[in-house]
Amino acid sequence: MRERAVNTSITIGGPGASTRPWAETVDYVCEAERLGVGQVWSAEAWGLDAVAPIAYLAARTHKIELGVGVMQVSARAPAMTAMTALTLARISGGRFLLGLGTSGPQVVEGLHGVRFAKPLQRLRETVEIVRLAAAGRPLEYQGEHYRLPLPDGEGKALRLAVEARPDLRIYLATLAPRALEYTGEAADGWLGTSFLPTRPDALLGPIARGAATAGRRMDEIDLGAGGVVAFGDDLEALARPLARTLAFTLGAMGSPRTNFYNAAYRRAGYADEAEAVQRLWVAGRRDEAVAAVPTSMVTGTNLLGSESQVAARVREYRDAGVRTLRLTPSGNTLDERLETLARAVSIVAAVSAERSPSKTGRR
Repeated sequence: MRERAVNTSITIGGPGASTRPWAETVDYVCEAERLGVGQVWSAEAWGLDAVAPIAYLAARTHKIELGVGVMQVSARAPAMTAMTALTLARISGGRFLLGLGTSGPQVVEGLHGVRFAKPLQRLRETVEIVRLAAAGRPLEYQGEHYRLPLPDGEGKALRLAVEARPDLRIYLATLAPRALEYTGEAADGWLGTSFLPTRPDALLGPIARGAATAGRRMDEIDLGAGGVVAFGDDLEALARPLARTLAFTLGAMGSPRTNFYNAAYRRAGYADEAEAVQRLWVAGRRDEAVAAVPTSMVTGTNLLGSESQVAARVREYRDAGVRTLRLTPSGNTLDERLETLARAVSIVAAVSAERSPSKTGRR
């Protein structure tokens, strides 16, 4: 019996992305499309925005789906988010995917000057307003964060003057349990991070509960997760350079009080380790924080080793329910990254084509 096929995606942008030549990024995405990668996501943190790169790539690509992953909801009014999404859907010929997320207090309050209060409610209201706009309906909405139109003023409920797209696909980048439940209730897809395929229930359990509450099946949700792909015989040597990135995630991707990534790892069984790394990082003891990252955390959230080891990891993601494997190929040059990506895409295709005698015990 044939196993469920796994799609692939790549990500561009994020902190430090401006140091890489833009022309190289374009070549990377165009070649990824030729290799059969299904999606490209443009990250947004405190550097490049998520929208402009995707708009440019819409003119340079033909088949690959183009996602903003993610647009920070506190940085934009929901109506502008909807206008941007519908514009990108139009110019890309319907290949656009809208990724939304709340970010965290350091970015929201430090960069955008917006209180990080009730972030899930802000996300929910943004999604609901975008859905109204995409359906071609007047924007009448009364929420805690947004009221359209404002009462006692001169505003009126407007319908966007752009082609309606009620099938606009919305993906959510969520990590906290209640936000994950909402993802299961309302989203078309999940942009997952801090995900260990051997311990999927830590993050997919709440999504499943939310889906059940809404009367949905989990296979209706495009679950996306993955990590760095690197090939080699020495697993420890492949993992070691990635420990610093993971230490930064555990210690600095959020405030000492609010770090959704750290909390996700704690729920997945690394409570003591995640807490220790954060404590060392916040104290300025960065090298010690890196040394405190267990190798199993690195190997468990990435695809490292020989081709057979990477294939085994792909199967773990597939069997956990991941529908789109997010690949970050290693390499010092564009050619090296593309060579790694090509090998990974080939392995994913082979795993997707596998047949098994029984699905007994499958999730």
